[in-house]
Amino acid sequence: MATYPDTEVVQTEPIAYKQTGEVSSDETEVSLLDIVVLLAGEKRFIVRFVLGAAVLAAVVSFLLPIQYEAKIVLMPPSQSTSAGSALLGQLGNMGSLGSLASMTGLSMKNPADMYLAFLTSRTVEDALISRFNLMKEYHKKYLSDARKELEGRTTAAVGTKDGLIRLSIEDGDPKRAAELANGYVEEFRKLSASLAITEAARRRLFFEHQLQDAKDNLTKAEEAMRKTQQSTGVLQIDSQARSLIESAAILRAQVVAKQVQIQSMRSFAADDNPELILAKQQLAALEGQLQRVAGSQSDTGSDINLSKGRVTESGMEYVRRFRDLKYHETVYELLAKEFEIAKLDEAREGSIIQVVDAAVPPDKKSFPPRMLIVMGVTVLSFFLAAFWIVLRHGMARTFELPENQQRLETIKERWKEKQGTA
Repeated sequence: MATYPDTEVVQTEPIAYKQTGEVSSDETEVSLLDIVVLLAGEKRFIVRFVLGAAVLAAVVSFLLPIQYEAKIVLMPPSQSTSAGSALLGQLGNMGSLGSLASMTGLSMKNPADMYLAFLTSRTVEDALISRFNLMKEYHKKYLSDARKELEGRTTAAVGTKDGLIRLSIEDGDPKRAAELANGYVEEFRKLSASLAITEAARRRLFFEHQLQDAKDNLTKAEEAMRKTQQSTGVLQIDSQARSLIESAAILRAQVVAKQVQIQSMRSFAADDNPELILAKQQLAALEGQLQRVAGSQSDTGSDINLSKGRVTESGMEYVRRFRDLKYHETVYELLAKEFEIAKLDEAREGSIIQVVDAAVPPDKKSFPPRMLIVMGVTVLSFFLAAFWIVLRHGMARTFELPENQQRLETIKERWKEKQGTA
């Protein structure tokens, strides 16, 4: 059984600076001077280490691939007030659809964020990868890896003060860097052509579908009217009945058009929107007028209130067909005019981003910053060399103390004992 020296005396052995509890300023100054003297004695090592690190940093900085950064500045379309309200007088009486053109409170709060999302969408990125063959340029096997590489080289943000979109992209070829930056805009324009981005574009798309349905219904009504004329032999009715039928048909068309307007507005506005509330009130008024002219409000397709003594059985069939024809004609005219207004608004607002500053091939590299790399490594290597010298000197002085040597011997003996029992 190995005997160990009494370590309690060593642990409680007084140390000069611990007895006083304080370190005087003279001792601090001496310790700092000792460090300076120590570094001065190792100046040859420090110079060699710093020079070696600087040379290595310079070599590495020249081996790094050169990158060029191309920048483009874009201005997103403004969500301005629709031009439809200014064109109502020129395009005729729009009836119940007039107020739809002036929906001013339905635009987005910050459209630039939406355009930025479209600009950097996966569809645009994949189109760029395919167009410039970036999978080969980036040496990537999978499309997702090439997309991540492109995203890592691209920086896009919306200015907080001016609202402009700034996009920059890095590439080893300055010409291709500029082409990629401009390519983002070109591919976005292709994408926006198939999307209804602005309020006017969404209204145009909505009325386009409604107009197609109205056209089909008008064609069917015309065909039914032709067959009725052939079967009944009635070609016209008296002017009073004709005027009443036309009035009822127009009212029915305005009711349906107002319902279409409300359906369109619900996709943009909340229930408490003033435009939507006004549209509902107008719809109720139109339904009341239609009820007085054409009968029950719940059945807007009921017969017109005509005297049966003045209209024969075959004449009543003609009245019904004529009423349906005038109704579908009025609906088609209202939707066609509103569709044209939406198209004009879309052209006025524009869903295409305007280029403020187009990307041009950069004349200076953006990476690597060789001077900064060399200077940074030089300063860092000096502090590393100084730290290593002070640490090595401190370790050497620590192990020279007798009590520390005794502790080391104790550790070695216990380690050997543990290995032997294992």
